[in-house]
Amino acid sequence: MEKRIYNFSAGPAVLPEEVLLEAQKELYSYKGAGMSIMEMSHRGKIFDQVIKEAEADLRKLLDINDNYAVLFLQGGATLQFSMAPLNLMPPKNKADYIITGSWAKKAMKEAKRVGTVNVAASTESDNFTRLPKQSELKLDPDASYVHFTSNNTIYGTQWKTEPETGGVPLVCDASSDILHKKIDINKYGLIYAGAQKNIGPSGVVVVIIRKDLLERSSDDLHTYLNYRVHVENNSLYNTPPTFGVYMAGLVFKWLLNMGGLDEMYKRNKEKAQILYDAIDSSDGYYKGTVVKEDRSLMNVTFRLPNEELEKKFIEEAKSKGFEGLKGHRSVGGIRASIYNAFPKKGVEELVQFMEDFKKNN
Repeated sequence: MEKRIYNFSAGPAVLPEEVLLEAQKELYSYKGAGMSIMEMSHRGKIFDQVIKEAEADLRKLLDINDNYAVLFLQGGATLQFSMAPLNLMPPKNKADYIITGSWAKKAMKEAKRVGTVNVAASTESDNFTRLPKQSELKLDPDASYVHFTSNNTIYGTQWKTEPETGGVPLVCDASSDILHKKIDINKYGLIYAGAQKNIGPSGVVVVIIRKDLLERSSDDLHTYLNYRVHVENNSLYNTPPTFGVYMAGLVFKWLLNMGGLDEMYKRNKEKAQILYDAIDSSDGYYKGTVVKEDRSLMNVTFRLPNEELEKKFIEEAKSKGFEGLKGHRSVGGIRASIYNAFPKKGVEELVQFMEDFKKNN
């Protein structure tokens, strides 16, 4: 079998090898159906079972009760930047946004088209190197919801606990860290997540919404943008991204077989610790870019003494089979994305490479 590289890409990102091999095995003819999952009707019995199982397994992983609907939609998290305010801002037409990076800013931009946005806190003046403390949040008790981004892929910060909102529904873009640990779903009104980091291939977005909030979805909305329509149609209002849903389902089964999200969290902490320890013990040769208590377990960002060395580091790493380490174009530096499916061995080998690189440069 062809040797695989270590894929540190921020998204679309690494998928579990077992899942890829299973999909490969079933690609030509799905479980003896004589056709691929990509060819079959989304309204047929076989796909109906695939999407129902995927939902049931996601509910199991996150303990999602019947007060919540689970949707598999399209348009990525970016469409949710619009759908969330269009559905949830009424009738008050105002919402709080916590700004901790580029994606939060993009989400806010769309919300401003719908109603009044209160910036509850922003760490932009600190170049997003930290998250706001609870005491810094200036929340409007009359807001329709409070929106935050749980993990910031570009800057490498991650919320360890949810912001307290005093009963105002919490809306979360969890695209880059969903399923990295167990969370208490009951703290949220709405969670949305583009799949291409911790769930599956790009093209599907998972939406988990508290059912009582569906009352806010107005009949005046364009049909496809209405959450209530999708819930009533069990994610089948139109043709869903069938292959993406199938792949997501395989990943959910993989997570359950691994022992669930508590086991995943243990592994994720262990992997990140190995890499952060290497950065912190390099006598300043490698410098983490965010304050320690807000460091992400998913996206580890750091710098070298200068940009020339960073360029060399990326090129040499590539020749050794480490792909995707270049920081986001807006901030530069190095970024190692080590999502759920990224193997611990890859982190250990990167650390060895970092030690060698430091010695030689």
